[in-house]
Amino acid sequence: MPPPKAWRHSYFCNVKYQIGDRVLILHSDEEAEVVDIINDQMILVDVMGVSFPVYMDQVDFPYYKRFTEQRQLPAQKEKQFIDNVKKEKKESHIKIEDGVWLTFLPVMEQETLNDEELLIKEFKLHVVNNTGISYHFIYALHFFGKPDFELKNILHPFEDFYLHDIAFEDLNDNPSFEFEFHLVDPDKTKEDYIDRVIRLKPKQIFAQLKTLKEKNSATFSQRLFEKYPDRKFEEIIEVSDRLKSGAKIYNAGEGRQHLEQALSVIDLHIEKLTDAYSGMSNFEMLSLQLKFFEKYYLLAVMHRQPSLIVIHGIGEGKLKEEIHNLLRKKAENIRFSNDYHPRYGFGATEINFQY
Repeated sequence: MPPPKAWRHSYFCNVKYQIGDRVLILHSDEEAEVVDIINDQMILVDVMGVSFPVYMDQVDFPYYKRFTEQRQLPAQKEKQFIDNVKKEKKESHIKIEDGVWLTFLPVMEQETLNDEELLIKEFKLHVVNNTGISYHFIYALHFFGKPDFELKNILHPFEDFYLHDIAFEDLNDNPSFEFEFHLVDPDKTKEDYIDRVIRLKPKQIFAQLKTLKEKNSATFSQRLFEKYPDRKFEEIIEVSDRLKSGAKIYNAGEGRQHLEQALSVIDLHIEKLTDAYSGMSNFEMLSLQLKFFEKYYLLAVMHRQPSLIVIHGIGEGKLKEEIHNLLRKKAENIRFSNDYHPRYGFGATEINFQY
C-alpha cells in the first residue's frame, strides 16, 4: 500500500521546517539548508559548508524573496548627508484580529523563477490563527472523499501552525481540507464546536496563482472563520411575566405528550439517515450522524426514558469516539457502555439514565 500523499509531516508536533528545507537567514539575507532540528525553537543550518544553530524566528522560507525580487542592477545610491538621513520607522506590534485562515505557500520547481510561467512543485499548508483565543482542532485531508490523514493539535493565539506539504499535481484529485474547532477554555456562551470544509478546484487554484503573481504576494489564503460563534439560546420567559400577561401555566409532565416520540434504539448508519449520502464527504456524514444522535438523546431525556441504545457500527471507530466524547460532557446523570450486545455485537453503545 503506497504511503499517504502528505506523509512528510509530523502528526503531533508543530514543526515548521524540515531537514532539507531551504531557508532565508533574515539578518544576513543568505539562503541556507536545514540539516537538523535541535528542538521546537532552534534548527541547525548550513551556509556554504558552515553549520550553525539559529532560532526559528530568525529564519523564513525564501520563496517570498524569490517570488518578489526584481532581477535588475541596483540603482546607484545618491550621497546623503547626516542631516538628511530619515529616521527609521518603528515596526508596529499591533496585532489585527481577522479570524482563522488556511494558507497555501507555493514552492517553486526551480531555483530561478521564470517570469513567464509559474513552475510550482508543491504547496506548504499552514493554519493561521489571527485571534486572541486558543483552539483545539482536528484536521483531515481527503482525496475524492477518501481520507488521506488526520491530525489533532492546539492552535495558540496569533500562531502559524504548519500542517503538511501537498504536491501540485495532487490538487487535481479533488482534495477537501476539513477542520473541526472547539475552545481550549470552555465558554458556556459559545458553541461546543464548529466545523469548516475548504474545497478548491484546479480552476480556482490557477486563478489564485495568477492573482498572487500580479500582487507580488507569497501566499494565498482561505478564511475558515472570522469569529468563534456564540451559542444560540432559546428565549427564556420568566414565569411571573407569563402570569401577568394572563397566560396559562401547564404541567411539564403533560407537555411531553406534545413532543415527538422518543426511540429506545437509534441506528446511525448513514444509509438509514439519508438517501443522498453518496455525494457527501466523511466529514458531512459524521456531522449528520451526530446531529441525529443529539436530537434523539434530548428526546430520551425529555421523555424520561430509562435507556437508549445507539448503533454506531464498528468501522474505524470515529463515530463511536465522537459519541462517547459528547456523552462525557453531558450534564445529565448517565452511565454508558460499549459492552458486547447479543444483537449488535460491539457496534452499539447503551446509555442508562438516572433521574
